[in-house]
Amino acid sequence: MPASLMRSRMRHDARFAGEDMTVDAPPPPLADAPLMRDWIEVSPTDGVTFLSGRVELGQGNSTALLMMVADELGVSPDAVALKTARTDRTPNEGFTAGSMSISFGGQALRWAASALLVQMLDAAGERLGRPPRDLRVEDGEILRNGVSTGLKLLDFASAADLSCRVADLAKPKAEGDRWKTFRDIPRIDLKERLVGTPFVHDMTAPHMLHGAPVHPPSMHSALDSLDLDALRARPGVVEVVRDGSFVGVVANAPLAAARAAEWAAKSGTWQATLVEEIDPVEFIAASTADAQTIVETGNVNRNIGRWYETTVTRPFIFHGSIGPAAAVAVWDGDEATVWTHSQGVFQLRKAIAVALRTVEEKLSVIHVPGAGCYGHNGADDVAFDAVLMARAVPGRHVKVVWSRRDEFRAAPMGAAMATTVRGLLGPDNDLTAIDVMVNSAPHTSRPGAGGTPNLRAAAYLENPIQPARSADVPVARGGGADRNAAPTYKVGSIRVQRRLVHDLPYRTSALRSLGAYNNVIAIESLMDDIAHDLGVSPLDFRLQHVADQRSRDVLQRIEVKTRKAREVPLPEGAGWGLGFARYKGTGGYCAVMVRLEVDGDVRVTDAFAFADVGEAVSPEGVKNQVEGGMLQSISWTLKEAVQVDGISTTVESWTDYPILRFSEAPRVSVELVERPGAFPLGAGEISQGPTGAAVCNAVRVALGIRVCDLPITRDAIIAAANA
Repeated sequence: MPASLMRSRMRHDARFAGEDMTVDAPPPPLADAPLMRDWIEVSPTDGVTFLSGRVELGQGNSTALLMMVADELGVSPDAVALKTARTDRTPNEGFTAGSMSISFGGQALRWAASALLVQMLDAAGERLGRPPRDLRVEDGEILRNGVSTGLKLLDFASAADLSCRVADLAKPKAEGDRWKTFRDIPRIDLKERLVGTPFVHDMTAPHMLHGAPVHPPSMHSALDSLDLDALRARPGVVEVVRDGSFVGVVANAPLAAARAAEWAAKSGTWQATLVEEIDPVEFIAASTADAQTIVETGNVNRNIGRWYETTVTRPFIFHGSIGPAAAVAVWDGDEATVWTHSQGVFQLRKAIAVALRTVEEKLSVIHVPGAGCYGHNGADDVAFDAVLMARAVPGRHVKVVWSRRDEFRAAPMGAAMATTVRGLLGPDNDLTAIDVMVNSAPHTSRPGAGGTPNLRAAAYLENPIQPARSADVPVARGGGADRNAAPTYKVGSIRVQRRLVHDLPYRTSALRSLGAYNNVIAIESLMDDIAHDLGVSPLDFRLQHVADQRSRDVLQRIEVKTRKAREVPLPEGAGWGLGFARYKGTGGYCAVMVRLEVDGDVRVTDAFAFADVGEAVSPEGVKNQVEGGMLQSISWTLKEAVQVDGISTTVESWTDYPILRFSEAPRVSVELVERPGAFPLGAGEISQGPTGAAVCNAVRVALGIRVCDLPITRDAIIAAANA
């Protein structure tokens, strides 16, 4: 690795990832949104509202963000409001991704709240004739030397000068002064999600119309012919939009739109522009394209000892949200408003503007919750579909909800991968070198990446804009295919190389943890294989190779947590497995142990995790995130694989894409290593890799064979046994 690249990565790690960053350092979002008014609104009718560019994807971050604000102010969380992710008002914080909502967005809000608190206490001190240092706040009430003044803090919000720079005023609370008013609160969005109508799918408007796209049969099919007059004559159809190979049906009811679009898909004729059929996983694994060196410390080939090697492959996988992508759009003259569950409203606005060849100022994009999100799903694509269809019926709101078939055939997928890890065991049974080669499709094609819209329909238009060739996620942002390919362990020489495989007939982009899931499984599989060969405990072998106390803590605590359960004799075909990693090498730490049984199929019965995410703003929220990641990872590892026919996916329903059922969910226990005052490291993606690794290692213990081709189905086990 060139020294300049290594230095660049080190600068990133310290500046953005939290390894050396402290709560005293100005959060990065303040660089682009430095003023208090970028983060705060004060209104006589609505009170104090804080503004965040982060979106609520079901992970509960809106609750945690509000908690940070309320804690800094010393008020109850219901005393202030939070407005999130809309291009007409909130700051542009990029995509809500990478487990950075609290680390970046939450810290920025805490600083903004601190700046507001300084100004409010100044105003209160002036009224009382006392210096602000004599005042403090308890449950929203201003105290002087511990005695109530009868004044409420937020009554002084109107005195604040919101044109001031946050960093000039903010003095965030020290660790010992935090969480005095409350420690945790129920999810602020949960009741509405359970019994209300908060989702974009639920939106209504007077005279609303409903749209459905007619997706081509593959990414590389062009519309040859379609009887548009016959399509317009279908029951309930109000308008038909055709622009190049994009076809959208606007109808007076959702069912009418869906049926008309289905008729059009079957009646139209399509010409394939790419016809070569391939096995994508084999194609990726066999790639001999030039490799890029991502990390190189020492020389992996200048060592003495015994080499061990393993290769782990995963297929394409879906996001698999419980509901499909949806959006609402309306045009007023030459301006449009879009309601979307996109991860990045500003980036989507820019992408739509480029695709329509208009200016961003004519578009407003507002986030509304969807059916959960694990990365770049179909939310951006369906938003552009809605914009194109609504343009044909100006003044009318058009709601577009993809069908399940649309979701499976058109949305971006998680990239297929093959990760090969070689480890060199020295004479003293220490790892002296690790050599990693990652072959993978790119892990990002988000809107705007590479300077192109990267919206599916944009490539179909009469004047199309094809997606740029993805360079993958930069190393400075944690990497994509190479994420977590550098092991968490202390090893003398490390080399990580990456081969990006392009020109596949499938669309891939960001999916929870990106390449970290497969890379951690490969590294952790190798660690277990070496430990078993040496006849030592997999835990002890890991502890032998960790250099920092925080890694040691989660590993030792998971051992203690599961010790009693592991003392129970195992039936034949059962096993325990361990997995561990620090996400991105700079984020949260997570150690996972699972117990499973194999009787033809694999069933995980119990899963335990210990996590260290620095300061856990909402401990229950963090536990929920880790638990959700564990369950999803188990599903990926045991069940999920996109079926393809060489040029397109063939999945049309859940029958074709099994996922973990409620009846198959294991007992799950998650505990945290509490570190109050430490920099928050994020929790959303830390358990994907360790859980998958724990499952793979437990299967090896249960069966005595290593299954390297995911998912670990009955057929995969048979193939591994016969290899």
